[in-house]
Amino acid sequence: MEVVIVPDAKAGGELIAGAMAKLLGRKPGALLGVATGSTPLPVYEALAAKVRSGAVDVGRARIAQLDEYVGLPADHPESYRSVLRREVLEPLGIGMEQFTGPDGTAEDVQGACEAYDKALSDAGGVDLQLLGIGTDGHIGFNEPCSSLASRTRIKTLTEQTRIDNARFFDGDIDQVPHHVITQGIGTILEARHLVLLATGEGKADAVAATVEGPVAAVCPASALQLHPHATVVVDEAAASKLKLADYFRHTYANKPEWQGI
Repeated sequence: MEVVIVPDAKAGGELIAGAMAKLLGRKPGALLGVATGSTPLPVYEALAAKVRSGAVDVGRARIAQLDEYVGLPADHPESYRSVLRREVLEPLGIGMEQFTGPDGTAEDVQGACEAYDKALSDAGGVDLQLLGIGTDGHIGFNEPCSSLASRTRIKTLTEQTRIDNARFFDGDIDQVPHHVITQGIGTILEARHLVLLATGEGKADAVAATVEGPVAAVCPASALQLHPHATVVVDEAAASKLKLADYFRHTYANKPEWQGI
């Protein structure tokens, strides 16, 4: 696992967007896995700026969704499909025909989970999966004690998660779905490159457990230690609990530029 410590969220966004641009340069039809939330927004903003400047062509790029609410219509403004359309697809000029995600409205939810797992495989697999991390170490909606071999499946949201997400539903927790479809940890680990972005002091404990702790289901993100190409990009605040922070800074500062991340 490579750890890259950056000054701030904007610098992290630029770094990851640069990696995406290089990937698309050598593989124009690459499948990019994207996450929702505030943390990845600097990545999408930096990538959109590269598209506008002509530095990268996304005409053949494909986008894959990490998770989705169960029961929300696809056109609901807070469905993750709608959120990604606003925050990723439209700014990049990518059409919905280049997007794939799970069907959160399917009558057979388990069947929809299995179908999405298969769709990712049939698409050739995710080339680069962008991840955020929760304060408890969760990735996607794989909460602590999720199986490290789990596949795309339905998960029940905790009450705290529903309380936290109520701000997107006019503050009304009753509007927040109880269930989500999420790529499992085993599914996530099949991406060729995993890039986790974490910013802010509130993520420091989770980052330390992910990078320097044992591989354990109690910290789902620690499974990234098992991946052959995982990059953890953190700002100074999120890196504040890392015992090996100086070593990570040294290794990245002395890394050959051609290697990228």
